[in-house]
Amino acid sequence: MSGKRGNGEGSIYPYKNGYAAYVWVTKPDGKRARKYAYGKTREEVHEKWLNLHAEAKRGPVATRHPTVGAFLSYWLDSVVKPSLAPLSYVSYEGSVRLYIAPHLGSKRLDRLTVRDVREWVTKLSTVCQCCAQGKDAKREPRRRRCCAVGECCEAYPSRRVVQAARDALRAALTHAVAEELISKNVASLVKVPKPRRRRIKPWSVAEASQFLTDAAARDDHLFAAWVLVLCLGLRRGEVLGLTWKSVDFERGELYVDHQIQRAGRQILHRETKTEDSDDFLPLPALCLKALRMRRAQQIGDRKAAGELWQNSHDLVFTTKYGTPIEPGNLTRMFALRARRARLREIPLRNTRHTCSSLLVALKVHPKVAQRILRHSQIAMTMEVYAEASEEEVRAAIGKLSDVMGGTG
Repeated sequence: MSGKRGNGEGSIYPYKNGYAAYVWVTKPDGKRARKYAYGKTREEVHEKWLNLHAEAKRGPVATRHPTVGAFLSYWLDSVVKPSLAPLSYVSYEGSVRLYIAPHLGSKRLDRLTVRDVREWVTKLSTVCQCCAQGKDAKREPRRRRCCAVGECCEAYPSRRVVQAARDALRAALTHAVAEELISKNVASLVKVPKPRRRRIKPWSVAEASQFLTDAAARDDHLFAAWVLVLCLGLRRGEVLGLTWKSVDFERGELYVDHQIQRAGRQILHRETKTEDSDDFLPLPALCLKALRMRRAQQIGDRKAAGELWQNSHDLVFTTKYGTPIEPGNLTRMFALRARRARLREIPLRNTRHTCSSLLVALKVHPKVAQRILRHSQIAMTMEVYAEASEEEVRAAIGKLSDVMGGTG
């Protein structure tokens, strides 16, 4: 044997305080280039050299690796923003800017290890975000009260925030693997404590009826919204995204296909998240009457606003000038109405659990209720009907009917 390496096999040679080696590889763009490895001893470099050969045989190899921060910026702008929902982009961008980039952004993407990610997750839960983001320092000097004056408020990220940050990094690294920038996703190998969800008891039919009765008695402009939320189980965004074209008074149906979302500084009227969310829902008599009342209210608002009216999407629920209602404001108004009706406060999203019992109280036929509840089997719906206490709930709905002057 001559002892010479073959063409393209590469070379190992002394370099500065150790050794270096290179292997000819094919880059992702199809061009040939040298890929280098460095180490303190010849044996160390030889092992890296062998690994480079193996990597080159498997497929294209990147000769330059970006930092984690640079790749995350590329991923957000070129992958997330064009292909995912605006709300997903806002969530990922916030996690990257506030929690990932400050700690891991300077590391080289291909040198990020499982240990790096684990240490970052552990450290993140102990870093006061008021200090890290300078929240108190951004206030006027006379209004500073904690971190900026040397009294840390210990505003540590919650488990949910830590999990969201890890999930954002994992999603980004998954794309890096797909682009063959790295060989494995180290973030997927790090577990984070799951946030514990606080169980909240939903309203009973009597409580929901008390809420609606109070809203009807006060001529609440959002009464129809509360009816749809409680009787049809619609989500906040779905209610606010309804248009009058979606309401068929003759057939007694409602088509849910749009939603209102807050994404950063924008309020968006966009399609629902998935096609499975789109559906024609039967409207019980109470819902139909509430929507007719809402239409009359809106006509009055439009006349009062005059030229200031600007309901471009023909939304069912708007401000007095026809503009979309801020989703966060609907949540706050629901809590305010609950306190006004002297009821215990529950999150707006928890009202979906009360929907099934209300349908029983409204004497909605089980097959119709099955469509509203989106049960795949009628047996599931009949279980709900069997558990309902008819006398109590019908009496509660009767009071609501009296306040509205009947539901026919």
